[in-house]
Amino acid sequence: MNSVIRAEKIVKNYAGQRVVDNVSLEIARGECFGLLGPNGAGKTTTLRLLLGLISPDSGKIELLGEAIPEHARKARLSVGVVPQMDNLDPDFTVAENLLVYGRYFGMTDAAIEARMPELLEFASLTHKKDVKVPTLSGGMKRRLTLARALVNDPEVIFLDEPTTGLDPQARHLIWQRLRELTARGKTLVLTTHFMEEAERLCHRLAVMDNGRIISQGAPRKLIAENIEPEVVEVFGEQAENWAKTHAANHAERFEVSGESVFCYVMDAHDLLLELQNHPELRYMHRPANLEDVFLKLTGREMRE
Repeated sequence: MNSVIRAEKIVKNYAGQRVVDNVSLEIARGECFGLLGPNGAGKTTTLRLLLGLISPDSGKIELLGEAIPEHARKARLSVGVVPQMDNLDPDFTVAENLLVYGRYFGMTDAAIEARMPELLEFASLTHKKDVKVPTLSGGMKRRLTLARALVNDPEVIFLDEPTTGLDPQARHLIWQRLRELTARGKTLVLTTHFMEEAERLCHRLAVMDNGRIISQGAPRKLIAENIEPEVVEVFGEQAENWAKTHAANHAERFEVSGESVFCYVMDAHDLLLELQNHPELRYMHRPANLEDVFLKLTGREMRE
């Protein structure tokens, strides 16, 4: 593997609590690698460790061939970061945000200006070049934050929940842009709560819970290894009563969540025939997906 990031048994404790617990990762050049997990799983802390923003209590990290955190400043010259919350300067225009950010990397104004048309086109913000940030929509701000992270033409881009809070149109445009980046050989490391996003974008991913990596691999591989191939979701006030007497006879495994029953099956034919006898119930038949894997591995209970 032509690795750009290596982490070996990294550990981080806060206030006596272990938030990253013996995490090991190896991320190849040109791949999109996802970190999934419920709130508090350790995803953002892991990103901060990989970037050298905080130091591990133990373990080894290497980013673009540099030891982290010892040589983090040097490594970060070739890294872009899209934070979880936009931190654009509201007093500046779109172009000024790019210009000021580029100066942090020691770029000349002429070099930044030369890159600006490409960055604005990439973010679909050419027509907004001279407007101030507060006038932008949420999707535009997110695209500007992505463009800003590319001002130094980084080899690796870290993205912490890049599409949270966006409407479907804006989210799909961000996805398109991220696919373009990997097609150009950039390495992406992202955290997300959107399973569809991870399944669409990630070549490989790791599922984290309680600071540990509990599963790792390509999305389709994780689905095949962890979940039966077909899922039938049964809805309605009587769904739980139906499950008590019928689900076990027609499903390899089932889970009850509120007024929904999730039936996991190798072949849904018999189960679908059974459900035709219950017009009071609604149901949906679909292939297993990454969200099923996530919920099986991390549970359905809310995390606060």
